[in-house]
Amino acid sequence: MTKGFDKKLNRLQRELPEDLLVDAAWLEAKGYSSALRSQYVGSGWLHNPARRVYRRSQSSLSWQQIVVSLQTLLDYPLVVGGRTALEEQGYGHYLSKAVREVYLHGAVRPPSWLGNLPINVQFHWRKAQRLFPDDPQPQPDIHHETPGQAPASMPATVMLDSGGLRVRVSSKERALLEMLDEVPKHETFYQADALMGGLSDLSPRRLQTLLEACANVKVKRLFFFFADRHQHAWLPKIDQSRIDLGSGKRALVQGGKLDQRYQITVPGDLDGVA
Repeated sequence: MTKGFDKKLNRLQRELPEDLLVDAAWLEAKGYSSALRSQYVGSGWLHNPARRVYRRSQSSLSWQQIVVSLQTLLDYPLVVGGRTALEEQGYGHYLSKAVREVYLHGAVRPPSWLGNLPINVQFHWRKAQRLFPDDPQPQPDIHHETPGQAPASMPATVMLDSGGLRVRVSSKERALLEMLDEVPKHETFYQADALMGGLSDLSPRRLQTLLEACANVKVKRLFFFFADRHQHAWLPKIDQSRIDLGSGKRALVQGGKLDQRYQITVPGDLDGVA
């Protein structure tokens, strides 16, 4: 019995990287019963950062460790997107908040225990199909890809080194559209405008594909509104005639002014901060 016990413990040490975490269902599926898990916790071989969540290390958790655990060990088809993805790709100086919020995009809601972990970060989930109805699922196994190269099935995601780990995030082009979806409720026009001013290195080919696939009229109109303001070199390379901008007005700001070209209301003082 001791030999079998030691064999299982050795296997767990091989399969569960020290700084990552798993849930009770993952351990149960691999043959670690509730009694055995309790024994491991009592002996200090496993630790409980939250109820029914386990890891081998007692060190403080980072959001990157949590996300990589979801993307790899637990096979959640989630991608770091929106504001967080832009911050991770070097555009944080255009955004006023520190990385205290992590936006996760995907078809599947993350586990409920995410909010119970001892970490000073707030996770937000956004359903990817809201913007991209035909969005394929990201590959959960991120161990065998060329650094910085997106897999062919998901051209709008990239791999980044973050916090010493490899994290799958939205490309800057996709992350921009995801962030624009948060305007004006969770992101301001002014931050979006400042951010767009610094995005001179976007790929027009990727933007074309994403804008044609995007189902959200507000996001597409906001994109072109801000793009017109900053006139980056990539803008003339986008064929707007292939992108459905819908019809009718969109009131985005109470008491704002109507932009005649894109039929959206914007802050009246936006020109004063451009």
